[in-house]
Amino acid sequence: MRILTLLRREAQVGPRSPLLLWAIVLPVLITVLVRGVFGDLFQPQPRLGVVDLGDSAITAQVRQLDGIEVTVLDSVDELKRMVESNDLDAGLVLQPGFDDAVRSGLQPQLEFYISGESLASNRIILEVTAIDLIREVAGEPAPVDVNVVSLGEQGYDLVTRLLPFVVIYAVVIGGSFIPAMSLVQERENRTLEAVLATPARMGEVLAAKGIFGFVLAILTGAMTLFLNSAWGQHPVAMLVALAVAGVMMAEIGLILGSISSDSNVLFAIFKSLGIFIIFPVIFPIFPSLPQWIAKLGPTYYFLQPVFEIAVNGATLGDVWVDLAIGAAICVALIPLVIRLGRRMATTVAITG
Repeated sequence: MRILTLLRREAQVGPRSPLLLWAIVLPVLITVLVRGVFGDLFQPQPRLGVVDLGDSAITAQVRQLDGIEVTVLDSVDELKRMVESNDLDAGLVLQPGFDDAVRSGLQPQLEFYISGESLASNRIILEVTAIDLIREVAGEPAPVDVNVVSLGEQGYDLVTRLLPFVVIYAVVIGGSFIPAMSLVQERENRTLEAVLATPARMGEVLAAKGIFGFVLAILTGAMTLFLNSAWGQHPVAMLVALAVAGVMMAEIGLILGSISSDSNVLFAIFKSLGIFIIFPVIFPIFPSLPQWIAKLGPTYYFLQPVFEIAVNGATLGDVWVDLAIGAAICVALIPLVIRLGRRMATTVAITG
């Protein structure tokens, strides 16, 4: 019961803090920034490369299309290179006599290359556009056998790769920094002494602040995923992943709040140790880096499941191993939280 009383106290005092407002606003700002600069707010036009080896009418038609960036090249090898490096979303090769073959019903093969890192929406637009243009030349449906070849390793667009970056900031601020700062401010304002003068114990104080951080982490994480249309098709799996994130972040917040003597020390610790918390997000952004290094960070074991569930439609059965490791890390942190709480209680009693 005392934990519930202390939790209600956190809920009453928390909304008055500008940090709580910042925890809610920051994910929105980051989402708008990421999508505004890199993604949906300014969606890039589909980029199509064309190599015309036979003076096809399709080349003239595709140049007149609105909403598609067209590049006409002389070399098939250059076209392949640009598609593979994602300088083009797709490439179209028109062989000599292509138009005549289409009109005569011979169904010539159409060479159509797509970039593995192109947006799925752009691929669909370019594939449908190419087929429609050929149908106009033939005057009948399905005049060709389209051979679609994917060049380069399958990848994700930059907005998708930035999803862990947005999520980690949401859960770190809400789940870790808020309870840590609350604990430090209680010590600075000497209200913690007053609380401990009641029947409440330090463990109950830490539990209440940890639960508050846990709830904030889930709420801000869920809000961030909804804003990015990345909740996924398996809500139970996503909630489990966010629960692991919330527990881990709350524990880290309590640990950092317990070892920080004041706000300046807490800020310094967050600045120095922050890279250890967030560095796993670097690896989805730069897939050429050795991905195994990300597993050295504890936050990997909820960030990777969140990414897989949101982007690849993974189920709980697909990500349970990473989540189990994340849960084991949470269990391993409990003794440290208890030990630091007892030490802080002793310190408060002495200074009081």
